[in-house]
Amino acid sequence: MTVLEALLVFVAGVWAGAINTLVGSGSLVTFPVLLAVGYPPLTANVSNGLGLVPGSLFGAIGYRAELAGQRARVWRFGTASVIGAVIGALLLLVLPPQAFSAVVPTLIVIALLLVIAQPWLSRRLAARRPDGEARPDPWWLWLGVLATGIYGGYFGAAQGVVLLAMMGVALAEPLQRVNAVKNVLAMLANLVSGLVFVFVAHVSWTVVLLIAVGSGIGGVLGARIGRRLSPVVLRGAIVVIGLAALGKLLL
Repeated sequence: MTVLEALLVFVAGVWAGAINTLVGSGSLVTFPVLLAVGYPPLTANVSNGLGLVPGSLFGAIGYRAELAGQRARVWRFGTASVIGAVIGALLLLVLPPQAFSAVVPTLIVIALLLVIAQPWLSRRLAARRPDGEARPDPWWLWLGVLATGIYGGYFGAAQGVVLLAMMGVALAEPLQRVNAVKNVLAMLANLVSGLVFVFVAHVSWTVVLLIAVGSGIGGVLGARIGRRLSPVVLRGAIVVIGLAALGKLLL
């Protein structure tokens, strides 16, 4: 890797770390860059996943105020992300690339529709329960997080978009608090799948280091910017980045 290529990977890591903290789909920045500089797809995928962990970690730390009071929720859905990530990582090693790539565009479209419809759905759900009555987390959300963890362990691009859309509809929480949980779950999926890959796949530690430092910086920047955004602006960012992710996958 040349100095220019290393700089390109680092900058892509910063960008991806910020995007992941704000919304998700940072892999759609770093993964194509790694392919462009000559890394094989599998090596690029596993090295990228490990490198993005610090970005999600610093993003979660930046959202620590929004995580307050959600420890039980993080533990509950964190187990789903961990189990799913292990399954997804193993599937990456045994299934052909076409197995999941055919499903990804549909998954992102559903996620974007959920993001757009979330305010309306939340109002409808609120109208169905008495004033002041807390809404428990729905049972199906654990399965949804598990499925997203599988996808995250396999490839992970736009898993944050899917998580944010799904939890935004299901949870009786402001979008910023949902985003805080999303950052933790995405970090767990990347970390656990990356640990699996360390033992069974080739990892480029140069790539991991460059993206890790870059995504860490991006995660800090993303948290500082994202926590100041209104729900409307944040939802708009989700839709724009999700559409860009969909375009990249379709092309």
